[in-house]
Amino acid sequence: MVILEFSNGGVFHKKYPLPPVSPLSNKRRTMCLQTQQASPSRTQRIMEKIPLSQEVGGAGGAYSYNALKRLDQVWSNICSTQTVVEEQKQVVSNLPGVFSRSELGDKKVDTFDVVVCGGTLGIFIATALSSRGLRVGIVERNILKGREQEWNISRKELLELVEVGILKETDIEEITVSKFNPNRCGFESKGEIWVEDILNLGISPMKLVDIVKRRFLSLGGVILEGYSVSSICVYEDAAVMQLAEEKTLSSRLIIDAMGNFSPIVKQIRRAKKPDGVCLVVGCCARGFLDNNTTSDVIYSSSTVKEVGGSNVQYFWEAFPAGSGPTDRTTYMFTYVEPQPESPKLEELLEDFWELMPKYQGVSLENLEILRVIYGIFPTYRDSPLPAAFNRVLQFGDASGIQSPVSFGGFGSLTRHLGRLSAGIYEAINEDFIDSYSLSLLNPYMPNLSSSWLFQRAMSAKKQSNVPPDFISELLYANFQSMQKLGDPVLRPFLQDVVQFGPLAKTLGLVMITKPEILPSIFKQVGIPVLLDWFGHFFMLGYFTFLSTFTDPVIRPLLSTFPAKTKFEWKRRLEAWEYGAGLDYKL
Repeated sequence: MVILEFSNGGVFHKKYPLPPVSPLSNKRRTMCLQTQQASPSRTQRIMEKIPLSQEVGGAGGAYSYNALKRLDQVWSNICSTQTVVEEQKQVVSNLPGVFSRSELGDKKVDTFDVVVCGGTLGIFIATALSSRGLRVGIVERNILKGREQEWNISRKELLELVEVGILKETDIEEITVSKFNPNRCGFESKGEIWVEDILNLGISPMKLVDIVKRRFLSLGGVILEGYSVSSICVYEDAAVMQLAEEKTLSSRLIIDAMGNFSPIVKQIRRAKKPDGVCLVVGCCARGFLDNNTTSDVIYSSSTVKEVGGSNVQYFWEAFPAGSGPTDRTTYMFTYVEPQPESPKLEELLEDFWELMPKYQGVSLENLEILRVIYGIFPTYRDSPLPAAFNRVLQFGDASGIQSPVSFGGFGSLTRHLGRLSAGIYEAINEDFIDSYSLSLLNPYMPNLSSSWLFQRAMSAKKQSNVPPDFISELLYANFQSMQKLGDPVLRPFLQDVVQFGPLAKTLGLVMITKPEILPSIFKQVGIPVLLDWFGHFFMLGYFTFLSTFTDPVIRPLLSTFPAKTKFEWKRRLEAWEYGAGLDYKL
């Protein structure tokens, strides 16, 4: 359970519990949405009053009502009973021979060591590689800039960007627009746990991306804004990218940083439905006059409720915004399996407007809504995604490296950026850019795979035969146990890092203190999921053993290995370390 790409806050929940919403009111709301041509929904009325700034690329970069409707249509297509909604475009093709002797060989091309597709998060890996002396280009279909809506993050994660060399410590102060402590994990009607310095900084993506962008350009990087990828042809000696704007680029490696809905990922996955999805809605609003100094890492509603044709368990996050002393960002999110009856984002927003004022202890009429936020974060069990082609590698959300219970992958990006930039640089220098070698950079990680049980446990089901407050009760039992076990257990978990020892201790303590909850766990997640999870849990312990005891034996020998063997073993050692969560240091 690590819903930690943001923070959420306030000390209001205990005083203002979330009210129950009857199934009848949900049905009425759904009927209202279906007939909104005659009567606009509350969401539409609110959003159409907000002045729109220029939308940018990346998750959360669009704020308009029309963009919400478009994303809801994408979500409806994902939820369709059909496996393949439409024929998937073949973006990447493997072609025999060398580029210079191909049909495109006579065309004027710009040549790079690396071309990164998607600049909002791709700018980070591009700058890291440029700082190592590679010629790097970025293709971005929009203007390369960060969104207005702030990210909340811990200082530890920003220092990882400093270690890679793409930020300076002085930059951290410049991009930080708010600081807030303490930070709460709350469980309605059950209790709360307070921590310090966890996702307690609000940073401006606009400032962050601008700083990194200027650094990238100063290193000789090239940015092609307003360009989109049409096709990629992989030859024996190069990957050649055709842009829709009739421009051709040649590079030794192409990095796909186009996010969850990358057309290359769609081609690789063959339009497979996600195994799970995190739906997120929220807003940044002005008018929080009291106690706007704390955040909630997670706050769970007390019971499951019905929305549309399915059950959902709501979770919340909120944190002070840097745009003003009474400004606050609030997120409401839930985990679902994509089914035809799954709720739409607009339906969730209708619930949000009703529940958020009680959650935050304010009146909606007294708030000025600055932005409405929404997003879809699909996840797949077979993640990270191995390289399917020579010379093409997925990065960030496109690779599936983020936790299945987080929305947004910036925290996982900072954690893995040093490992990936070093590995990619070595792969290019040694010409190890076949699909097998590149797949070693996105290896199986049992700590990521074991997180799937958490998402399943936090997903409400229509007929699971468990008490309506089971999910909140389970979460509270886990967090209570982690708090008793101390910071070495609680803090990594709150920052998306699952480790064998802390996980085993937590589960053991829960079983001892709350044995009556075990039958409901079996009902909620199912025997097949539990058996699959035990396999990943065993591998988590195995990777921990290998990284702890085998790594020190092999690492001194690396310099004696041939180049290819050395590259492969370095990637295995990294997979053990990161796959066991042992890269995390308190």
